[in-house]
Amino acid sequence: MLAIVGTVPNPDAGLILGEALFRQDRLVVDGKTLAVNRGTPALLGAAAAVCGVLTIPPPYAYLAGDIGLGQGSRSLYKLLTENLPSSKISVLVFHYLQPDVDWHNKVLFSIEEMAPRPFLIADAGFMYAAKMSGQAPSYDLFTPDAGELAFLADEKAPHPFYTRGFILHEENCAPKHINRAYTHENAAKTLLVKGKTDFVADRGGSFASIDSPNEEALEAIGGTGDTLTGIVSALIHWGMEVKEAAVKAAKINRLAGHYACPRPDTQVIEIIEHIPKAAKEVLNL
Repeated sequence: MLAIVGTVPNPDAGLILGEALFRQDRLVVDGKTLAVNRGTPALLGAAAAVCGVLTIPPPYAYLAGDIGLGQGSRSLYKLLTENLPSSKISVLVFHYLQPDVDWHNKVLFSIEEMAPRPFLIADAGFMYAAKMSGQAPSYDLFTPDAGELAFLADEKAPHPFYTRGFILHEENCAPKHINRAYTHENAAKTLLVKGKTDFVADRGGSFASIDSPNEEALEAIGGTGDTLTGIVSALIHWGMEVKEAAVKAAKINRLAGHYACPRPDTQVIEIIEHIPKAAKEVLNL
């Protein structure tokens, strides 16, 4: 089972658990319809779209309503700590949760009780907590953007807000930051770095870069990094090896963006709608 953990920007949403189905321009989880604009709903929408193409079970969503105050995130942390040891999850994806090192560690301890241990992916807030806790090497895949990669590369920064300027403001140096993150044990086994050029790397350094199709307008559209994480999660759920999945996912995401004919006001849902076509082309289905 592919399970995706994150939040929705609705403080009254409570906990939302269930299979995530992508229907037209909406995401449906446990009978609740969620708008797909960015964040975890965009990740779930992209993953569900790919699962549909591959005719594999849809992702299972663990969601909480949270607008940054942390109450929803803490409720979800608690639920995961209690339920994960008995769960049958093969790929577990963590996305937007308020970073909390203590709760992160409790969740990770629960994961260690799972048999077999799932493939672990982290992005956004949960990736921050993984790095802050010193547990980044416990993860199989991180999917940072350039700013998040700079945080991973800064061995002294306790939080992304404190990433040192000489690292944060360096341009066109993703390979350097990748190497620095691994040197200081602040990276997962594999990295998929999202940006104008996408990079796939491991401890040996960057081994693949994907830069086409190149749609400049996509840089201004929120949620395109979330869709990439959703796509790669679904491909790994399908059984594809992580490094191949990362490269294929980057190509699918870019091609879907190209088919959307993006403008600065394009919404991420318009890109997700083209993911099935792009996936079929890249995967030769």
